[in-house]
Amino acid sequence: MEVVSSQRRREIIDALRRGTVPQRSLDVFAVGLERFDTVIDETLEAVANQGAVFKAVRGEYGSGKTFFGRFLQERAKRRRFAVAEVQISETETPLHRLETVYRRAMERLSTIDTFQGALRSIIDGWIYGLEEEAIAEGCDESRLVARTDELLEQRLATVSRVTPQFGLAIRRYRHAQVAGDSATAEGLIAWLSGQPHIGAAIKRQAGIKGDVDHFAALSFLQGLLVVLRDSGYAGLVLVLDEIETLQRVRGDVREKGLNALRQLVDEIDAGRFPGLFLIITGTPAFYDGPQGIRRLEPLAQRLHVDFAGDPKFDNLRAVQIRLPGFDPARLVAVGRRVRDLYAQEGDHADRIHRKIDDACIERLASGVTGQLGGRVGVAPRIFLKKLVSELLDRVDQFDNFEPTRDYQLTLADQELNPTERSARAKSVDDIELDDV
Repeated sequence: MEVVSSQRRREIIDALRRGTVPQRSLDVFAVGLERFDTVIDETLEAVANQGAVFKAVRGEYGSGKTFFGRFLQERAKRRRFAVAEVQISETETPLHRLETVYRRAMERLSTIDTFQGALRSIIDGWIYGLEEEAIAEGCDESRLVARTDELLEQRLATVSRVTPQFGLAIRRYRHAQVAGDSATAEGLIAWLSGQPHIGAAIKRQAGIKGDVDHFAALSFLQGLLVVLRDSGYAGLVLVLDEIETLQRVRGDVREKGLNALRQLVDEIDAGRFPGLFLIITGTPAFYDGPQGIRRLEPLAQRLHVDFAGDPKFDNLRAVQIRLPGFDPARLVAVGRRVRDLYAQEGDHADRIHRKIDDACIERLASGVTGQLGGRVGVAPRIFLKKLVSELLDRVDQFDNFEPTRDYQLTLADQELNPTERSARAKSVDDIELDDV
């Protein structure tokens, strides 16, 4: 196993201890995704050459959809893409409110150099590149600002054709920077990020009006793609996760959300977003069920793929791909990788490997799966949480802790999510149902 830095190791272990998917460094313990490597790289190469790609990912709960999305983002960042992940939800980020989706994407915009909120650093880097270009032309200090502004106007011509308001805000942002007006500069970056409630004085001074609405959000996304290209980035990978939540909203809201998704797919096909790789993730019920994309026939036609055959022969270049579910061997393999990662630092590596051996990991995996009704696909989150917080941490802290003697696996309702509690249910009456 590759040796990782202390910070990356700590981020991974802390996330697993909390029962969440780490934000980055997923390649360290990814298992079973190797079959997607070639297609991912091919797709990223096509997008980097100013293509635009839409991909739908399907998988049952526990198959690793969120993990796959973040794994893909990490791979993309190493190829100099900017990335963003948006969790679609009924209340906070409804899909039909594209201005909200855009705002969340800008809040989570990430590059290889900036973890989140990277829009300002991208624009600053773009402007800095213009200054470097002016210096390379032999421009002296007295002419540097003026020549940089001239280059800025030349570059903004492309952006302004796509979205005039976006270009205007960048122009005013540059002027505020030169004047040392940090409040105006910060307000304009917030406005470009889609944040509401920007002061009227800032907008009046910049000559912009209103907030970023549903239609402006798509134009601003175009403007961002132009800036990314001129800044030396390969493009943008945007992941819309848990899109199946559309099935639980009111009928009219669901129709609006599906129509917004259809609009995005059509715009990508029409070439409006060169440099964009858009991925959605959802359960099979969203793609095949009566409350999912089948409610909008044009969208269902665009995303349809026949999955009747053997999964090993799936066409990974199709518009929709499916993730294989976890099986016992894969679950144990992930557990071994996490153990090895945990033991990379500290003074107790030998003790960890001796007491948390492969047999111990297999027993824990079998025990968790057994208590969840034998549903391996539901087990990974709680299995890894138990492995880290109840076995690895204790062996690391207490030299006399013996897993076979001192540990008894228990699953409390409070630590399980609804899907895990339903899998654990002993009778039909124990199964939790969504409120109608």
